[in-house]
Formats: sequence, structure tokens, C-alpha cells
Amino acid sequence: MERPLPPRESGRFVAEKSKDVFVDEEGVKKTAEMLYALRDSEVFQTTGWKKMNPLAPSPDTDDAINWVFVVDTMNFSFWPDQPDQECEVKCRGTTYRGYMALCAAITRAMDEGVPITDGTYFSQMTLKQLEHVLRSDSATPMPMLRERHAALTEAGHVLMQHGGSFRQFMSRGENDAEKMVSYIVENLPSYRDEATFEGRRIAFYKRAQILVADFWGIMEARGEANIPNLDYLTMFADYRVPQALVYLGALRYSDLLMESLKNGELLSSGDRREVEIRGCSIWSVERIKTRLCELIEERDGKKCHINSALIDFYLWPYAKEHHKEMAHIPIHHTRCIYY
Repeated sequence: MERPLPPRESGRFVAEKSKDVFVDEEGVKKTAEMLYALRDSEVFQTTGWKKMNPLAPSPDTDDAINWVFVVDTMNFSFWPDQPDQECEVKCRGTTYRGYMALCAAITRAMDEGVPITDGTYFSQMTLKQLEHVLRSDSATPMPMLRERHAALTEAGHVLMQHGGSFRQFMSRGENDAEKMVSYIVENLPSYRDEATFEGRRIAFYKRAQILVADFWGIMEARGEANIPNLDYLTMFADYRVPQALVYLGALRYSDLLMESLKNGELLSSGDRREVEIRGCSIWSVERIKTRLCELIEERDGKKCHINSALIDFYLWPYAKEHHKEMAHIPIHHTRCIYY
């Protein structure tokens, strides 16, 4: 079987053939101008990992490195079936929802003495044990519990082949972002985020790329990281960032697609429209990054240090913070293990 196109090339391929989702160059330019105004702010610094991950253990501990692996392995599908029926997890006096509920559940387990970051433990944990770790403090349970259990135990078995150490596992990527992503998807099937579009195998690798970005972030926080080739990473194609891109005008949906999403239609993983949303989101951010770097080089006479992952790290919380203003833009819903 042919190897899939890498994420960036997949995004471009999808954007060139898309029928319902379109990259809007005027919106791209406006978004790049907005980000240019923030170019020297803290949001685009590489040292803010702990601030972005307040529930993680101290970056100086080995627990923190394996915490990243456990969380990212189960980082998928948090949207509720009904807006007012979300899974909620209380940790250290605060209630969390969505992705942060997962982070809170893992940290809560650690506070309770559960060795959840120990590969020996989570490679063998039962579904009932994980159900207790991910228990909800609301009436709505964490979605896809069986799928999270399968992904975590599978990943645990692989990690044990590397001494139970996520750091040792990542060392097989030779400290190169592209090689790290490849090693992850070759060895961890749950991270193999691929599809077929117009007869070509394509890849988004959302979770694999986040795993590399988070590893980079935590190693930066430890003062140890210098991972070359980070420009290989694209944005992390999910359901939240596309909404922000549409809101900012950098992405546009056809009237037919917009109507389908507003009517609550669920899109299956690999559905053409789902693939177009994810692929065009990747290419939209690539175009934004290109224009932003042009602005920095033209106006400031400096080399651009902002990559697509950093833009994603800005857009994801931006979408959360402005959810009321963009409530009229529907989020596409797909139940799967890839995002």
C-alpha cells in the first residue's frame, strides 16, 4: 500500500479538490495581520508549556513526561451529545470540562495515589479501573471509555518495550519532529489518523503531532529541548480550530455544508466533508503562517520563529474564549479516536 501524503501535503491536496470547504485568501491576510500584532507577545513564546498545562505535574519530574503520554493517548472526542450535558471533573477545587476534564481526571488519580503514569500499571489496567479514574462528577460520563481503554493499554504495552519511559520511546525519533511523528504512527495504531480522498491516501496525524509538540514543550520547560525540524508540524486538525478559522474568515463553508452542520448532522470519520474541513483547516493555517512570516520579514527585518503548531496553540484557546461570539458557527461532530 502506498504511503499516505504527509499532513501538510494532504492539506494542500484536499484544499485543491475541495467542494464544500474553501480557504479564503482575504481572510488569511486579515488573520495574519491580527497575529502579526501579537508576534512578540507571550502567546507565541515557546516557554509557556506549564501555563498551558496547569494540571500537569512539575516539568522537572519524570511523572510529567509520562503524564503527557497518558493524556495525549486519550485526547479525543470530548464534545457532548447535548450542549448542557457535559462530563465534568473536579480537581483541586475547580471543575473542568472537555479536554481539561481528562487532564483533571489524570491529575486527580495521581493525587489519590493511583500510579496512572506508570507504564507497568496502565498497560495492564482494567476497564473498570480506568472507568474509576475517568469518573465524571456530573451525570454525563466521559465519552468513548472503551476506546480510551483500548488506546491506553495498547500504548502501555508499546511503552514497556522502551523501559516504560515515554522519553526513551521518543528518543527513537532521533530528536527530529518528522521522524518522531513517523515513529509514533508506525508503533501506535491508535495514532494512525489517515483517510482516502480522491483516490489518494492522506494523513492528518493530529494526535501524533500534538504528542511531539507537547514533548517539545515539556522538554523546553525542563531546559533540555532543542528539537529541529519543528516546521514539519502542521496545525492539529480537530473540531474546535476550524470553527475559529471560519469565524476569522480564513475558512469558508458552502451553504449546503453549513446547513447540514446547523441541523446537527453527524459526520463519520472519513466522510468527504469531514476530510475537507480538516484538510482545508491545515492548509488555511499554512497560508496564514506563510503570510505572517512575510509580514515579520518585510516589516521587522527578522527571521520568523512562529510555526503552525504555535498558531494552533493560539487559535484553540481563542476559540474557547470567544465561544459565545462564534456560537452561530457550527462545530462539525465526528465520533472517532483521532480527535
